[in-house]
Amino acid sequence: MRNVDYKRARHFQVDLSAFRNILEIDTERMVAKVEPLVSMGQITKATCPMNLSLAVAPEFDDLTVGGLINSYGISGGSHIYGLFTDTVVAMEVVLADGQVVRATMDNEHSDLFLWHAMAHIYTPVRGTLKEIAEAYADSFVPRDGDPAKVPDFVEGMVYSSSEGVTMTGVYASEEEAKKKGKRINRVGWWFKPWFYQYAETALKRGEFVEYIPTREYYHRHTRSLYWEGKLIIPFGDQFWFRFLLGWLMPPKISLLKITQGEAIRNYYHDNHVIQDVLVPLHKVSDALEFAHRELEVYPVWLCPHRLYKLPVKTMVHPEPGFEQHRRKGDTSYAQMFTDVGFYYAPASVLRGEEFNGAEAVHRLEQWLIRNHGYQAQYAVSELSEKDFWRMFDPSHYEHCRRKYGAVGSFMSAHYKSKKRQKERGGGARS
Repeated sequence: MRNVDYKRARHFQVDLSAFRNILEIDTERMVAKVEPLVSMGQITKATCPMNLSLAVAPEFDDLTVGGLINSYGISGGSHIYGLFTDTVVAMEVVLADGQVVRATMDNEHSDLFLWHAMAHIYTPVRGTLKEIAEAYADSFVPRDGDPAKVPDFVEGMVYSSSEGVTMTGVYASEEEAKKKGKRINRVGWWFKPWFYQYAETALKRGEFVEYIPTREYYHRHTRSLYWEGKLIIPFGDQFWFRFLLGWLMPPKISLLKITQGEAIRNYYHDNHVIQDVLVPLHKVSDALEFAHRELEVYPVWLCPHRLYKLPVKTMVHPEPGFEQHRRKGDTSYAQMFTDVGFYYAPASVLRGEEFNGAEAVHRLEQWLIRNHGYQAQYAVSELSEKDFWRMFDPSHYEHCRRKYGAVGSFMSAHYKSKKRQKERGGGARS
């Protein structure tokens, strides 16, 4: 991941450490009022006993509401509800002059609001990357268009250039599971197999159905950090470790970032890939084929999400004219995209061959620009300022920065996310 040098470049600090409370859960309006440092783990712990849930509940326990609003924020239900920001009803924003304003979709600060803009089935898929992508899309887009057949949750994992597993889930009761004679798989217990490895067994077992407690499903990837845990603790997936020490997992990402020196960080940049990219659903097969040639990082995570057409053109927006093509998953008001996630060491590195991480990421970014895709900016970015604003539309963003006095007070999105000069080695790209 990128470093946090931008935090040390601030002229003053605003202490938000106390803003980590759930203030209210309104069961009539079905709205939760929370502070920005409230984590997904806190929210699911509070809502699941009430038989309630966020529409979009991203998988990691430590992800915070504030961070998710200012980034992509995606989960297995995003093919219905969109990104995390799309589920926000209102937010209080502190402006550069200290003023606090309440922004909603339809009040005088709507431009600021838009700025921030389970039974489980495992299905094995074999074939080319194109066929895997098609099977993944078919898993949540009914051929007859019946919305009643759309599952509550969708996820795909591609384990190689010829094998993958798609998973769909629907909300179910414990009584239903018992009535059907199905066992309940508590995947969140400390000694259980890591979820991505367990799901991979579908390639040998064939399609199967099981029931998972809702909260444990939400956080299914937390213990293994998707599959990064295998690199951090290579024996962490072994039964003896899981049984004796599995309760220690996962290590805190914030701690890993703080204790990571420049040399180690640069080594990771050169020999390791952590990237989330958003691409139109109809281009997922092209993205997988490109990534296989340029990165060869497996497993690959797939998570579909709607990208809504809004009254203004925000930094992240659907393809122009998408509604005219009537492609799979699209509606008149939203285009179906997919988060394609790469989190591992490339196969060439594992084989002991040379790999240039900076060049590979740069080529991925150029592919995204050509194909109306977006790069998550929590990750290492090789984008120049010119390319950054080719990928992300700046018009509404710059309008809000000028209107609300952010220019000269708050750093720009590119400055915050760009790779620091000292990390580049050979200097910045133009």
